[in-house]
Amino acid sequence: MTAKTFGRAAAALALAGAALLTVAGPASASQSAPFIGDGYANNTHAVWCVQHNLNYYLNHTTQAGQPAPVAEDGFWGPQTKSAVQWLQAHTFLSGRSLLQDGYVGQLTGNAIISDGDPYYVGSYDAYCWQYIPTTYGP
Repeated sequence: MTAKTFGRAAAALALAGAALLTVAGPASASQSAPFIGDGYANNTHAVWCVQHNLNYYLNHTTQAGQPAPVAEDGFWGPQTKSAVQWLQAHTFLSGRSLLQDGYVGQLTGNAIISDGDPYYVGSYDAYCWQYIPTTYGP
């Protein structure tokens, strides 16, 4: 293979790769994101997204008995679970509070996305949409 042919092949490969990236587009909401909580294989990005968005909500509301902000360390633990349970007790969908099980499933995910940091959950291609389970979708 000559240098000229190699250069053309490399250029064609680079263009094909760029075209593939363009077709793939941005990440979108994942209605199949796994639940987050005790007993689940928790993704550190998913746990961080829950922690960050819980803290955003806690820092923008004042309600009796609300917990202190949680560490945004990406590790699921009792403080994060307790904050999730508090959110579940204080979130009303169709006039009912969520089940206070301490897991982030689709309904709790809906609450987190609805009340979280707009930078991370404000659009379907925002960072945390791929990690938080939800019934919402594009």
